[in-house]
Amino acid sequence: RELLPPWLVIVAGLTGIVLLCVSTKDVPMAPLRTKYGIVLDAGPSHTILFIYQWTTTKANKTGVIRGCSSCPVQGPGVSSYSASPQKAGKSLEPCLNWAQNEIPAEQHSQTPLYLGATASMRQLNLTHPILSDGLLAALTGTLKSSPFSFQGAQILSSSEEEAFNWVAVNYVLENFFKYDWRGQLVPSGKGMAGVLSVGETSAQLTSELEEEEQALKEGVRLQLYGQTHRVHSHQCPCHGTEQLRARLLSMLIQ
Repeated sequence: RELLPPWLVIVAGLTGIVLLCVSTKDVPMAPLRTKYGIVLDAGPSHTILFIYQWTTTKANKTGVIRGCSSCPVQGPGVSSYSASPQKAGKSLEPCLNWAQNEIPAEQHSQTPLYLGATASMRQLNLTHPILSDGLLAALTGTLKSSPFSFQGAQILSSSEEEAFNWVAVNYVLENFFKYDWRGQLVPSGKGMAGVLSVGETSAQLTSELEEEEQALKEGVRLQLYGQTHRVHSHQCPCHGTEQLRARLLSMLIQ
């Protein structure tokens, strides 16, 4: 069995784990065993709508999900629409209509819908917060008009994003739990992997904090599969792909 390519795991990191963070008490229980959830990953260059699926079976009070299908939103990332925020909301409509055909109609009102924006929206929020608020308002309006159960649209902090990536990688590697020969969910007994994610301008190394005193002071606290984890991201500025490309070009020129 082959693992997912690293780039796909990182892309899926935000979306898969944001879904795990949606509180089940906020979503009405349906009589059907299979549930659906929608996450829009609003990244710097593009947005992707992901549909996830899960059952009522849980592993130590945490859901077990699987990716179902996805729809790339046509056009650039949402931050590119800062001058015309209504176009940002409009760009989501084709994928939202597609999702209505993918998910049974009787489940639409019980399907949580969430949007998480990352790096470019964080930057826009720092430099032009009014434009950022306008974009989120336009996106919220479009998402609320869909038949799904809108749960929120927000800009994720860097530490939140990297924590979700850490969970996604360890989830795919089956470090939280595994299936035994009977098909039952059991603890994996394996340690947690660290994650190195490289962006355009920086790199981040995310790992679990082992020192208890250090864990109390820093890191993101996660309660997953009956265990508490504290993860911390170490930022490495100027170690992104842009800097790598510039150094390579400099060496070639020399």
